[in-house]
Amino acid sequence: MARRIIQLLVGLFLYGAGCALTVEAGLGVDPWTVFAQGLSVRTGIGIGWITNIVGFFVLLLWIPLRQKPGAGTIANILLVGTSMQIVLGLVPPVAGFFAQLATLLGGIALVAVASGLYIGAHFGPGPRDGLMTGMNARLGWPIWLCRALVEVSVLLVGWLLGGTVGIGTVLFAVLIGPLVHVALPLLDTRRTDTRRTTGHTVVEPSA
Repeated sequence: MARRIIQLLVGLFLYGAGCALTVEAGLGVDPWTVFAQGLSVRTGIGIGWITNIVGFFVLLLWIPLRQKPGAGTIANILLVGTSMQIVLGLVPPVAGFFAQLATLLGGIALVAVASGLYIGAHFGPGPRDGLMTGMNARLGWPIWLCRALVEVSVLLVGWLLGGTVGIGTVLFAVLIGPLVHVALPLLDTRRTDTRRTTGHTVVEPSA
């Protein structure tokens, strides 16, 4: 349990940090961050704090979908945006295309590792993922359709509000799935616990 809690908290902090790097790169960000960035532009509130606020309102959408949040869901709302805001205040501006690209790719990789950490801790989905799985359960729509409808909608609204859409948005969409697919099995606490109980000698990934 202690390992799972630490893995959850570290994963959520790193997730926010990775998102912050993609913002600093200035080449485009993932759909939800585009949305948060657009709201930040319009309101003057920091993008990290907006991320937390959006997470809370997305959680309210779980109510008609009859979804139940876990501890990880609440921690996600509190920590991801906070971490993003902290890292944005610490990382200096990035200049030059290659430096921007390196920062972007580093951010995407960090988000993938962070996703493996917090999902692998098994404390419940984040508010945005839970919204899509809830739509799937209640409406019967396939997950891919739920994700596409939600993410295209927030991307469009965020872009209209002033969020950054660009090559980074495309690279995030293309790379994040395969990278999480690699990271999750390595960081899944249930998988490693099963290996221990079967008596196999394995080298456990560090959390």
